Amino acid sequence: MSRIERMCVERGLKMTGQRRLIARVLSESEDHPDVEELYRRAVALDARVSVATVYRTVRLLEEKGILERRDFGGGRARYDPADRGHHHHLIDVDTGNVIEFADAEHDAVARAIATRLGFELVQMRLEIFGRRLPAPPPATPSRPRRRT
Repeated sequence: MSRIERMCVERGLKMTGQRRLIARVLSESEDHPDVEELYRRAVALDARVSVATVYRTVRLLEEKGILERRDFGGGRARYDPADRGHHHHLIDVDTGNVIEFADAEHDAVARAIATRLGFELVQMRLEIFGRRLPAPPPATPSRPRRRT
Protein backbone atom coordinates (compact mmCIF):
# COMPACT_ATOMS: atom_id res chain seq x y z
CA MET A 1 0.00 0.00 0.00
CA SER A 2 1.42 3.41 -0.98
CA ARG A 3 1.81 6.10 1.67
CA ILE A 4 -0.89 8.27 0.09
CA GLU A 5 -3.24 5.31 -0.14
CA ARG A 6 -2.58 4.68 3.55
CA MET A 7 -3.45 8.33 4.33
CA CYS A 8 -6.68 7.94 2.34
CA VAL A 9 -7.68 4.83 4.28
CA GLU A 10 -6.85 6.55 7.59
CA ARG A 11 -9.21 9.39 6.62
CA GLY A 12 -11.97 6.96 5.72
CA LEU A 13 -11.95 7.36 1.94
CA LYS A 14 -13.33 4.55 -0.18
CA MET A 15 -10.46 3.28 -2.31
CA THR A 16 -11.51 2.33 -5.82
CA GLY A 17 -9.00 0.81 -8.20
CA GLN A 18 -8.48 4.11 -9.98
CA ARG A 19 -8.03 6.01 -6.71
CA ARG A 20 -5.45 3.43 -5.66
CA LEU A 21 -3.61 3.94 -8.94
CA ILE A 22 -3.64 7.74 -8.62
CA ALA A 23 -2.48 7.46 -4.99
CA ARG A 24 0.37 5.21 -6.10
CA VAL A 25 1.41 7.59 -8.88
CA LEU A 26 1.40 10.48 -6.41
CA SER A 27 3.39 8.51 -3.84
CA GLU A 28 6.04 7.64 -6.42
CA SER A 29 6.33 11.23 -7.67
CA GLU A 30 9.48 13.00 -6.61
CA ASP A 31 8.41 16.21 -8.32
CA HIS A 32 5.31 18.40 -7.95
CA PRO A 33 3.06 17.24 -10.79
CA ASP A 34 0.01 19.09 -12.05
CA VAL A 35 -3.21 17.21 -12.83
CA GLU A 36 -2.35 16.79 -16.50
CA GLU A 37 0.99 15.21 -15.64
CA LEU A 38 -0.68 12.93 -13.07
CA TYR A 39 -3.13 11.89 -15.76
CA ARG A 40 -0.32 11.10 -18.24
CA ARG A 41 1.45 8.95 -15.64
CA ALA A 42 -1.74 7.18 -14.56
CA VAL A 43 -2.99 6.46 -18.08
CA ALA A 44 0.41 4.97 -18.94
CA LEU A 45 -0.33 2.36 -16.25
CA ASP A 46 -4.06 1.95 -16.93
CA ALA A 47 -5.65 3.30 -20.11
CA ARG A 48 -9.12 3.22 -18.49
CA VAL A 49 -8.35 6.18 -16.21
CA SER A 50 -10.08 9.39 -17.30
CA VAL A 51 -8.77 12.89 -16.80
CA ALA A 52 -12.05 13.72 -15.00
CA THR A 53 -11.34 10.97 -12.46
CA VAL A 54 -7.87 12.38 -11.84
CA TYR A 55 -9.30 15.90 -11.33
CA ARG A 56 -11.98 14.62 -8.93
CA THR A 57 -9.50 12.51 -6.99
CA VAL A 58 -6.97 15.33 -6.65
CA ARG A 59 -9.72 17.70 -5.46
CA LEU A 60 -10.88 15.13 -2.89
CA LEU A 61 -7.33 14.49 -1.65
CA GLU A 62 -6.80 18.23 -1.29
CA GLU A 63 -10.06 18.60 0.67
CA LYS A 64 -9.00 15.76 3.00
CA GLY A 65 -5.59 17.36 3.66
CA ILE A 66 -3.66 14.63 1.87
CA LEU A 67 -2.38 16.90 -0.90
CA GLU A 68 -1.40 20.56 -0.77
CA ARG A 69 -1.95 22.78 -3.79
CA ARG A 70 1.03 24.86 -4.89
CA ASP A 71 1.11 27.72 -7.36
CA PHE A 72 4.59 27.96 -8.82
CA GLY A 73 3.50 30.11 -11.76
CA GLY A 74 2.78 28.92 -15.26
CA GLY A 75 -0.99 28.90 -14.73
CA ARG A 76 -1.28 25.33 -13.41
CA ALA A 77 -1.69 24.21 -9.84
CA ARG A 78 0.83 21.60 -8.79
CA TYR A 79 0.55 19.23 -5.87
CA ASP A 80 2.70 18.22 -2.94
CA PRO A 81 1.80 15.38 -0.57
CA ALA A 82 1.01 16.86 2.84
CA ASP A 83 3.22 14.32 4.62
CA ARG A 84 6.51 15.54 3.15
CA GLY A 85 7.28 17.60 6.24
CA HIS A 86 8.26 21.23 6.53
CA HIS A 87 10.21 22.48 3.52
CA HIS A 88 10.47 25.37 1.09
CA HIS A 89 10.68 25.60 -2.69
CA LEU A 90 13.08 27.15 -5.17
CA ILE A 91 11.48 27.35 -8.62
CA ASP A 92 13.61 27.63 -11.77
CA VAL A 93 11.66 30.15 -13.87
CA ASP A 94 13.20 28.86 -17.10
CA THR A 95 12.51 25.14 -16.70
CA GLY A 96 9.77 25.01 -14.06
CA ASN A 97 11.87 22.58 -12.00
CA VAL A 98 11.20 22.78 -8.28
CA ILE A 99 13.91 22.20 -5.72
CA GLU A 100 12.80 21.42 -2.18
CA PHE A 101 14.97 22.60 0.69
CA ALA A 102 14.89 23.21 4.41
CA ASP A 103 16.61 26.15 6.05
CA ALA A 104 16.64 26.52 9.82
CA GLU A 105 18.13 30.03 9.59
CA HIS A 106 15.22 31.29 7.46
CA ASP A 107 12.71 29.61 9.76
CA ALA A 108 14.28 31.30 12.81
CA VAL A 109 14.16 34.71 11.10
CA ALA A 110 10.49 34.18 10.16
CA ARG A 111 9.62 33.25 13.77
CA ALA A 112 11.52 36.29 15.05
CA ILE A 113 9.67 38.61 12.65
CA ALA A 114 6.29 37.19 13.66
CA THR A 115 7.16 37.58 17.36
CA ARG A 116 8.44 41.13 16.85
CA LEU A 117 5.14 42.02 15.19
CA GLY A 118 3.16 40.44 18.03
CA PHE A 119 2.22 37.14 16.38
CA GLU A 120 2.75 33.49 17.04
CA LEU A 121 3.90 31.82 13.83
CA VAL A 122 1.54 28.96 12.97
CA GLN A 123 2.58 28.25 9.39
CA MET A 124 5.08 29.47 6.86
CA ARG A 125 5.80 28.85 3.24
CA LEU A 126 8.71 30.17 1.23
CA GLU A 127 8.73 30.02 -2.54
CA ILE A 128 11.74 31.51 -4.25
CA PHE A 129 11.73 32.05 -8.01
CA GLY A 130 15.11 32.21 -9.69
CA ARG A 131 17.19 31.61 -12.75
CA ARG A 132 20.24 29.37 -12.68
CA LEU A 133 23.47 31.35 -12.89
CA PRO A 134 25.70 30.61 -15.87
CA ALA A 135 28.58 28.31 -15.09
CA PRO A 136 31.85 30.16 -14.62
CA PRO A 137 34.33 29.68 -17.43
CA PRO A 138 36.89 26.97 -16.80
CA ALA A 139 40.13 28.19 -15.29
CA THR A 140 42.95 28.33 -17.77
CA PRO A 141 46.16 26.82 -16.49
CA SER A 142 48.87 29.39 -16.05
CA ARG A 143 52.01 28.87 -18.05
CA PRO A 144 55.37 29.70 -16.57
CA ARG A 145 56.88 32.85 -18.04
CA ARG A 146 60.22 32.69 -19.64
CA ARG A 147 62.66 35.37 -18.68
CA THR A 148 64.47 37.13 -21.43
